[in-house]
Amino acid sequence: MQTKSGLNPAGFSGKVDGQDVQMYILTNSKGAEATVINYGAKIVSLSVPDKNGNLVDVVLGHNNLDEYLSSEEPYFGAVCGRTGNRIAKGKFVLDGVTYQLAINNGPNNLHGGLKGFNAVVWTAKQLDSQTLELTYLSKDGEEGFPGSLNVKIVYKLTDENAFEITYEATTDKATILNLTNHSYFNLSGEGDPSVNDHSLVMHASTYLPTDDTAIPYGKPEDVKGTPFDFLTAHTIGERIDDDFEQLHFGKGYDHTFVLDKKDGEYALAVECSSPKTGIEMKVYTTEPGVQVYTGNWMSGNFEGKHGHRYPARAAVCFETQHFPDSINKPEYPSVVLRPEDTFKSKTVFAFSVK
Repeated sequence: MQTKSGLNPAGFSGKVDGQDVQMYILTNSKGAEATVINYGAKIVSLSVPDKNGNLVDVVLGHNNLDEYLSSEEPYFGAVCGRTGNRIAKGKFVLDGVTYQLAINNGPNNLHGGLKGFNAVVWTAKQLDSQTLELTYLSKDGEEGFPGSLNVKIVYKLTDENAFEITYEATTDKATILNLTNHSYFNLSGEGDPSVNDHSLVMHASTYLPTDDTAIPYGKPEDVKGTPFDFLTAHTIGERIDDDFEQLHFGKGYDHTFVLDKKDGEYALAVECSSPKTGIEMKVYTTEPGVQVYTGNWMSGNFEGKHGHRYPARAAVCFETQHFPDSINKPEYPSVVLRPEDTFKSKTVFAFSVK
């Protein structure tokens, strides 16, 4: 048996840390399909119709579990946590206690540390043909974070060809949390060599400039007059190589765009489309920001799905989230979660054709 994206589900069955891993398949009434594995809560494929009605798999990934376990891109399709993005020097103070996390990205902590949520086995329960629930208990002290954290994620492939992600989390002790999904999109189809031709609109008048280690200085800056102005449509590649310090730091885009909306308000954040397939993706979220990453560090050295190679800029990530290093910047929306509160967040990737 093969999935519509041409993968063999048997290749995704195995054990990690003594726990069972397998592939789960979601389908809707329109014939679209998403496949997910409970290792890292990773979206392995997402097949949606193009302008000719043919299904196109729009996320990068691997052919089997072993490739995910040894991948040089450990975040393909994964949920990142406890804290997606970076914490400066891996250090923060919460309620007077100083915590030191692993340093795993230059001088900083990235995506939860050495073994973040992208590398653990989640408990999966397929609720129906379109819905998958994933849960994980992150124990007190895991990766240096305080508090036992219960996380629940629900993935749903709707009949409108939207992929919905809802997050919920509770803790027994004050902790920090910044969950995101790190899917790498190419709307021309995974394996297409570049997203430079994709049209992009960001509903964000400001962005967060960073130092050369990708930690924001603090204050958001206006996108107007910069290569970060996507308030009207531009292609991703149009200005990506401009002589602009922020682009040099990240070898392209790897920045948080501050969305023009209230924190917690569910609103349209991103509109992106491929001229080749006509596939348009709109991203809606309750999160205050979106990290836009244009796959600048991908090497093309390894094979992805179906023998495809993924060179630099063969994908774009839209990581809906709170801001990098928020815990060390009191002016940013808070990432602190306390026992009396429940963290809730929703992001939707909605597909159509232009």
